[in-house]
Amino acid sequence: MTAATQPKAPPFPVLRAATAADLMTSNPISVEDSALVSEAVILLTEHGFSAAPVIDAAGRPVGVVSRTDLLVHEREQGCCLKPADWYDEADLTKEFDKDERSGLQVQRVDATRVRDIMTPVVFSVAPDTPAAKVVAQMVALNVHRLFVVDKDEVLVGVISAVDVLRCIYAD
Repeated sequence: MTAATQPKAPPFPVLRAATAADLMTSNPISVEDSALVSEAVILLTEHGFSAAPVIDAAGRPVGVVSRTDLLVHEREQGCCLKPADWYDEADLTKEFDKDERSGLQVQRVDATRVRDIMTPVVFSVAPDTPAAKVVAQMVALNVHRLFVVDKDEVLVGVISAVDVLRCIYAD
């Protein structure tokens, strides 16, 4: 086989980003540490996120809340209270028969804050961190995302594994 007839080698993937700023998603959606867990559920569900940065009142990242954190919390809390006891029929505005009562339940209102269930670890980089170092750090830490913070430690972006994949280009 001559060189002209040999199959061409597949292109080597190239990371088309120089810095963390090139990789990151700017102005990420985040959740405040004082938010209710139910608000975090809504945020992650509506946006289709697997996790979100948790920030303090100054906008500094203090952790991450993931779907896993929410599921563990739900499992530990249980989803509903046992059916309520009935005390005095005269207190009811409608008289329920025995069959109707058995279908009623009291829903638990969860006042737990995100700060109580989040993973309180922040792995972050500066916007000017070289892209190759960002990827190496994600692999070394075995994480799906890194936060990008400015000189005041305020969250300015998030780099997810998907963000990295978007910047890989095969010639």
